[in-house]
Amino acid sequence: MRQYIQITVIAASLGGFLLAQTQTRKPAAKFQVVEATIDDIHAAMGSGKLTARQLVQAYFERIVAFDKQGPALNCIINLNPQALEEADKLDAAFKRSGKVGPLHGIPVLVKDEIDTAGMPTTLGTVVFKDYRPARDAFAVDRLRKAGAIILGKTTLSEYAAGDTYGSMFGASRNPYDLERTVGGSSGGSGCALAANFSTVALGEETLASIRRPGGWNGVAALRPTPGLVSRSGMWDGYPSPTAQMGPMARTVKDLAQLLDAMVGYDPEDPVTALGIGKAPASYTRLLDKNALKGARIGVLRESIGLNSEPGSEDFRKVDAVFQKNIDELKATGAVVVDPIVIPSLKGLLAKRATHPTMADESLRLYLARNPTSPFKTREDIARSPDLSKSIPPGKADQWRTPLAKTDMAAWGAYLDARQELTIAIAKVLADNRLDAIVHKTVEHQPTYIKDGINPPYVNNKGIPALNTFLVFAATMTVPSGFTSDNLPVGITFLGPAY
Repeated sequence: MRQYIQITVIAASLGGFLLAQTQTRKPAAKFQVVEATIDDIHAAMGSGKLTARQLVQAYFERIVAFDKQGPALNCIINLNPQALEEADKLDAAFKRSGKVGPLHGIPVLVKDEIDTAGMPTTLGTVVFKDYRPARDAFAVDRLRKAGAIILGKTTLSEYAAGDTYGSMFGASRNPYDLERTVGGSSGGSGCALAANFSTVALGEETLASIRRPGGWNGVAALRPTPGLVSRSGMWDGYPSPTAQMGPMARTVKDLAQLLDAMVGYDPEDPVTALGIGKAPASYTRLLDKNALKGARIGVLRESIGLNSEPGSEDFRKVDAVFQKNIDELKATGAVVVDPIVIPSLKGLLAKRATHPTMADESLRLYLARNPTSPFKTREDIARSPDLSKSIPPGKADQWRTPLAKTDMAAWGAYLDARQELTIAIAKVLADNRLDAIVHKTVEHQPTYIKDGINPPYVNNKGIPALNTFLVFAATMTVPSGFTSDNLPVGITFLGPAY
């Protein structure tokens, strides 16, 4: 916690400096960053009403006012000390020859398991508080080349697994109810977007870590099919196929614009070879506000959320919004097939298994990418004196206990189940001529922080993880309304790979 207090002091000092600078300048009409889109920002820059420096400064001021003070949302771990300098360079380039790329001057917040050169990658734990990668993650490098400014790093559950609590920062608070979680593990990115701390953000999903924070913070979030976006420079990347980096934004168009800049082949992540030829020239150009008219949408009603309680009042509050969403789909002109039935769905999902040996290789490759890493193996992490500070305490156990031997029989059964379910869903899509399937992004409202950091350590409640079970599937969540408790709800669109 001492390290996080220091970060807070630095952020507050930076905010004070920025505010002082603002006060010494000639007053001008201030650009409204709240709900500003990429197009809004570029239009303001083009008309001379906004510079990249002013934009970065405005977001920093909001972070100081609402993340470190006021409601103290607590979703930012680190700010980029070079952000203003980078903004100045982009402003100079803009004066010379216009935008340097499609994301010129756009501030991006990055989940703190994705490497950004010049800043720590803490994984939300004090164990990694001093871990400083020498290189950007491949996708971050692409964003910089597209003109984006890395604004800072966002909170996540320790080691990117579960709701957003960690020894590096404590607990992140949901902007819609400060006593509830932001979800996870990309909770900081979801919270930051809801609070307008940046224009767009990066998350990562292994189970439901992009979509849950998207739904619980009322933002759009996409887990791309593996192969489109590289995971090199990201915790839990290659050779594991499941963990996937993805874009998060307040609008679908911003989401598409961010994705366009992220997609690309990376020899360091061989899975991206599968994505060659799969992506269009631009996802943004394919957007059509009338696309739902005539689209055939299947409705998955069966409850598949982890630890869901379909008979509870909390579940029913989310279900009521989902029913309204189905009516809204019909109103747009969509042809709704309600319900669809996927044979043996729950039984197949129950066969999910892990591959510790593969996960350990992913860890080794990630750490090896940083030649100055103080950690080379899981045993090095286990020896950290800060391990006992983990939140929740059980997080330390995965390192203290010896690496489990992969149960190849269970893994083989999972692969068989994954293939069977992939075919079953493809058949449902074909038989009903469906363009997509929809289901609840999360089947419960955001859970309470007090229940997540104290026994029984409630975590991941109500999350459907169908897409990550399949691995090669496309899913995104969009904001779809509010429950009677004024809490945001999302609807997930699921489709075949790519």
